[in-house]
Amino acid sequence: MDGCLPTLQELKAMQDIDVRSVDPDALRDIREVHVDTNLPKRERMLDFLRQVGNPYCYKHGKYVVKVSFSDTDTTLEDQLLDYIRSKY
Repeated sequence: MDGCLPTLQELKAMQDIDVRSVDPDALRDIREVHVDTNLPKRERMLDFLRQVGNPYCYKHGKYVVKVSFSDTDTTLEDQLLDYIRSKY
């Protein structure tokens, strides 16, 4: 994926990875990913993808993180605000 976007098939394979069988040593630690925020949005996304490898599965220290998304129009910000409001 050096310098170009992954195909839809490659993204699907990344998304479907089983965290129980993934080699943690093969994953990038998200704490080592540093994206230049001065770049245009598309270039930031490409830079992130290039560095992290699999945006759906990576490490944070000794923990393997698997990211998934719901098929909804609700944003993460909306969800977080609703959660915070429900606690107060």
